[in-house]
Amino acid sequence: MVVQSAPVRTISINTGYLRAKRILDIAFTLLIAPLVILVGIVVAICIKVNSDGPIFFRQKRIGQNGTEFEMLKFRSMYVNSDQRAHREKILQYMNGQKLNEDNTGKMSYKHVHDPRITKIGRFIRKTSLDELPQFWNVLRGQMSLVGPRPPLPYEVELYTSHEWLRMVGKPGLTGTWQVYGRSRVTFQNMVEMDIEYLEHQSLWNDLKLIILTVPVMIFSRGGA
Repeated sequence: MVVQSAPVRTISINTGYLRAKRILDIAFTLLIAPLVILVGIVVAICIKVNSDGPIFFRQKRIGQNGTEFEMLKFRSMYVNSDQRAHREKILQYMNGQKLNEDNTGKMSYKHVHDPRITKIGRFIRKTSLDELPQFWNVLRGQMSLVGPRPPLPYEVELYTSHEWLRMVGKPGLTGTWQVYGRSRVTFQNMVEMDIEYLEHQSLWNDLKLIILTVPVMIFSRGGA
């Protein structure tokens, strides 16, 4: 008896779509740059007033095809915070464990009441304003406006070959998971959302996700 193994799943990114996507990234970022800078100045002042330390937080993330890059965020934590707790939460999340007993189910997979986060940090995290500096990563070509969220190095070390599929495309500021899932879905659900997005390469879908991100930020859906 011949036993046939399941075919290896692959994703091929269309070059025409990539070029159009890059044009959208640059054009949209430059278009809203004045607003981003204005809001960024206000956020920066609040961070300096609220706690000691730098305005920006730089963190190593894994981008397209496993390329490491330095991602920018507005600092939302106290300086020299212990990262071990966050690493443990990431491992729990990847193993399908809930991070929070939330009766509504809206924050089941989000670590809430984190003592490392500053007062202003909680606000900019809920509204995703802490991620505004990543427009710089977009301009540099390290990220895209839309795509899977860039994982941490120690997270990627545990990826299976199937989970690695989400690394085929550039990571994004927003995406399917950020709009439709976020703190409500499991790690495996997030992976499937990202893979499905990468398989259905559509600039119209990218535009739709960008537009839908606005109410997610305004109403703080799934942020903490």
